[in-house]
Amino acid sequence: MFTGLIEQTGVLTGRSCIGGAGKLFVRPGREFDQPEFGESVAVNGVCLTLERYENGILEFHTLEETLKRTNLGNLALGSLVNLERALKVGARVGGHFVSGHVDGTGRVLGLEKEGGDICLKVELPENLRGGYLVEKGSIAVDGVSLTLIEVGEEYFRVGLIPVTLEETALCRRGVGVEVNLESDLLGKYVIGQLRCCNNKSASRVTMDLLSEAGFLGD
Repeated sequence: MFTGLIEQTGVLTGRSCIGGAGKLFVRPGREFDQPEFGESVAVNGVCLTLERYENGILEFHTLEETLKRTNLGNLALGSLVNLERALKVGARVGGHFVSGHVDGTGRVLGLEKEGGDICLKVELPENLRGGYLVEKGSIAVDGVSLTLIEVGEEYFRVGLIPVTLEETALCRRGVGVEVNLESDLLGKYVIGQLRCCNNKSASRVTMDLLSEAGFLGD
């Protein structure tokens, strides 16, 4: 489990494929403190298991599913990636709960200054439409916990504060670049349960009922 508060960035230095799966190699910007074999590290918001840390390089095994569903399969070597180690029990929980299980990717549509704010506009993939995102709710973009300021039918917008621009890789994501997206974990469970209930004729709780009550946003 992660929080979406990026600890540092790293550089994607290598990727090798073995059948559909492969290996991913990342050089962190700062030395990892007491790395542990088998620990979870979010790389661009993707939960990966650390297999080796040698000569300043983090090595991870990547499943075929991971390479297909996220941007780690086609991100250019030399690209900057976001890194976050797993949340420790008892630590402060900033951001929001992020599982590291990416729902899909969306293309960056714009990164522009609006008044005094910097706003990132991202394509909304079809599998995340229909109530998964709500204004003022949370979303992880390349592992960064962000607050939604607008949700359209085919896009969403988030605001980026100076710390996010300075300390994460989002400032390097130009128009057309794919970013990893993970919708709010609690929201996914709610929608899943509602869809299950809607298949049971005895249930009086429906998606329309909750929408009318304001739980699913506009």
